[in-house]
Amino acid sequence: MTDLNTIGEIGLIERIRQATTAPAHRETVRGIGDDAAVFDWGDDYGLLSTDMLVEGIHFDLTYVPLKHLGYKAVTFGVSDIAAMNGLPVQLTISIALSSRFPVEAIDELYEGIRAACEAYKVDLVGGDTSASRSGLIISVSVLGKVPKNLITYRNTAKPNDVVCVTGDLGAAYLGLQLLEREKQVFLADPNMQPNLSEERAYLVQRQLRPDARTDMVHELRDLGIRPTAMIDISDGLASELLHLCHQSGTGAIIFDENIPIDDQTHLAADEFKISPITAALNGGEDYELLFTVPPQEFEKLSANARITAIGYLTADPKQIVLATKAGQQTPIRAQGWNQ
Repeated sequence: MTDLNTIGEIGLIERIRQATTAPAHRETVRGIGDDAAVFDWGDDYGLLSTDMLVEGIHFDLTYVPLKHLGYKAVTFGVSDIAAMNGLPVQLTISIALSSRFPVEAIDELYEGIRAACEAYKVDLVGGDTSASRSGLIISVSVLGKVPKNLITYRNTAKPNDVVCVTGDLGAAYLGLQLLEREKQVFLADPNMQPNLSEERAYLVQRQLRPDARTDMVHELRDLGIRPTAMIDISDGLASELLHLCHQSGTGAIIFDENIPIDDQTHLAADEFKISPITAALNGGEDYELLFTVPPQEFEKLSANARITAIGYLTADPKQIVLATKAGQQTPIRAQGWNQ
């Protein structure tokens, strides 16, 4: 039997894609392999994304409030739609849960879901419920749309394109480390109060209640920019960059000094003796956008402080590297199996 770790997420997705039959309906434009499936709706393309969150794998209810979890579940799917340069329209939520959850707990979960629906202007239109023997499971499917001339895929980047990211990276991972540390303190002494200082609030918020960057979709449209390729950063910058480069057939040179990292992330990384660059590359759950634009188009973005150029694409698909100030280049690799 083949261990999943030997092929990784990229290999597994490709294996599933190869086992999938060709589309039988002309409305199906694109299936497996991007952030969302694409359908022909006439003037627009329809987009469909699906995400699953499993207790004990994607979240720990020891420190994750159900209201925050509901909001975050919606963010997962909406972020996929934003990565296609689209905006969300409707969503369905399916849950499987055990009898240990009282009715009030489910009310709290859906309070967070409703808050996210209002924030992203998306309608909750259905779903399913089921019993579970392994805790809480949430499945989210989001339907979105994008004008045909603005659709953005992962496989259309070109050599010399500028690689950009929105926001900052690594904060969600350090927020997780803080929460895990407090959990261990609590397990050792349930009378201890959490020690999450106010200056660490940003990191905890980035882990518990991230926001999908639909705002950037609007900004790119206002500037008249259609990225040559785009993907959301859910599994860490390294993993997403590899996805984009492999599908576009390009390489990339990323400059470590250009990767945007918040001051709180730097401080927490030092506290945990973790490289902030490692957190940004492999931490995941930032839900920022990684995208590429032609060099001449980047001028339009240069005044936006929330968008950072971190490198450029090359013609050599074997050259996906992190470059330092000293001129050293290290191959970029995704760390282990990505959930």
